[in-house]
Amino acid sequence: MRRIAIAGVQMVLGASNNLDSMRHRLDSLMRMFPWVEMVLFSELAPFGSRRDLAREFPNDAERAFQEMAARQRIWLIPGSMYERKGDDTYNTASVINPQGEIVTRYRKLFPFYPYESGVAQGDSFCVFEVPHVGRFGLCICYDLWFPETARTLTSMGAEVILHPVLTSTIDRDIEIAIAQATGAMFQTYVVDINGLGMGGNGRSCVVDPHGRFLHQSSVNEEVIPLHIDLDIARQSREDGIRGLGQMLKSFRDRHVQFDVYSSRWAGEYLDSLGELEKPKRLVPEPLEENR
Repeated sequence: MRRIAIAGVQMVLGASNNLDSMRHRLDSLMRMFPWVEMVLFSELAPFGSRRDLAREFPNDAERAFQEMAARQRIWLIPGSMYERKGDDTYNTASVINPQGEIVTRYRKLFPFYPYESGVAQGDSFCVFEVPHVGRFGLCICYDLWFPETARTLTSMGAEVILHPVLTSTIDRDIEIAIAQATGAMFQTYVVDINGLGMGGNGRSCVVDPHGRFLHQSSVNEEVIPLHIDLDIARQSREDGIRGLGQMLKSFRDRHVQFDVYSSRWAGEYLDSLGELEKPKRLVPEPLEENR
């Protein structure tokens, strides 16, 4: 049995420095649930969405999270922070092990353009190994709206997708549906954690490899400690979701190649959609003067 206890933290976040609040929430969580082995915060939890607070990596905040992870002896993904790298800004998440070491860092592949303008795109996927448990994939918010992201992570062996988000908009219901569909289509756990206040509108959720909700939060502060069993993901992939569809194996054994990724045959249509920019206000044409 390859089990691990994961806790998501849905908490009220301010617009700038939330480090002390996150430390206090983590301390409280571990006092109440000392059996938790991995903790996930929401996207941009430490400093919010202010790009003027971007910093180079490594930095003092990341080192503070390393100390928290080592003190509590947990895997810690403290959401993400804006990273300054030369002239570029990235939305970057750190993965910290129970020894307080940085295992990897991940840069968001799909910034929420055009609303997250000025943020550069990452160019690599993130899968890491938890010894004696299995492989975990990490993606950030809008990344999951692109099924190619989950396809790649699960093809790399991820049986759990960690998904910190910062969603405060009216499309949160769609995002929850995507999390559930991702669990079913790719036979993976999805741990989808949103913030509150300046950090989002809540409604975090955890989905299992059969596409079922293990938990759905409301819009209040909440910690979500759950045991998950990665053998369930493996069994779902081998025997089929609920004993039926074996999608990962069917995709592996496909005959068709998806030329949309390498050919221009679809380019003309996609180009016709216009620039990637915010919608413009609908202004009626002026009426011609009566003559």
